[in-house]
Amino acid sequence: MTTEQTLPAPASASCCTTLTAEPLDATEAQEFARTLKALADPTRLRLVSLVAANNGSETCACDLIDPVGLGQPTVSHHLKILVDAGVLHREKRGVWSYYSLAAETLERIATFLSPA
Repeated sequence: MTTEQTLPAPASASCCTTLTAEPLDATEAQEFARTLKALADPTRLRLVSLVAANNGSETCACDLIDPVGLGQPTVSHHLKILVDAGVLHREKRGVWSYYSLAAETLERIATFLSPA
């Protein structure tokens, strides 16, 4: 059995920086833009919401297809973007992938968007 998970972002001074505290450097801006871009799509935002609302906050990919009304390849594509952006964790169990929230990424976004 192969397990694939996104590792938490390394702790840095920018992890606790808010939008109003100081300007972002180019690297930080790229990191946040990638994450926010992944969340800006309505389907992906809905997928994150479905995973978060599921009891235990872990959901099989097979349970995400019907609620969003898209085919399995399209849902898998959106989930891959969310995993690559660090918004979701993926764990393979046999032929199925299970998704859970990457709480550290969502907390970082919330902290960043909060006023200082």
